[in-house]
Parts: sequence; structure tokens; C-alpha cells
Amino acid sequence: MVAELPAAILRSALEIGEDYAGRRKTLGLTAEQVADRADITRETLRKLEHGDPTVSFHVVLRVACALGLLETVTEALDPLNTDLGRARAGLINRQRVR
Repeated sequence: MVAELPAAILRSALEIGEDYAGRRKTLGLTAEQVADRADITRETLRKLEHGDPTVSFHVVLRVACALGLLETVTEALDPLNTDLGRARAGLINRQRVR
């Protein structure tokens, strides 16, 4: 299945994994500590940090939370944080909850 994914997806998975590993290291956390905080196995964290695109979405979010990045990820994807998203806010079926 991984071979069927577009190159852009594989590159992004690798970059995101490297970014997660870099964040963990700059925080001075071991892989074991992050895995424990995220309630995942060390092997699953290793897969994420090495860019395995088959890692489950909930794992990406759990690790983001363990690294203090969950709000940053959520904010980055919020369409209401862009000019276009605010201009077309009527197309979005939710209101900002802050």
C-alpha cells in the first residue's frame, strides 16, 4: 500500500516524522517518555518519526498532544484562520469555539 501513495505524501510523512523527532529532542524527551505520554508503543513512535504513512491518525494526534503541539496542529488546519476561510465562512457548518 505504501508504494501506491504519491511521492508528495511520502515526502510529507517523512518530514512530519522528522519534525516530531526534532521537537521531542529539543524538549529533551526520550522516545520512551513520549510513547508513554501518548499511550502508544515505542515501535509505533519509531514508525511515526521515520515517516511511515500507515501510522494511524489518532497516533499522530496523541503524539502531538504529548509534545505540546495539539493546539498548534488544530489551529494550523482551521479554515477560519485564513483570509479565504473567513471570506467564505458561510460555507462552513461550524462556529469558532474558543
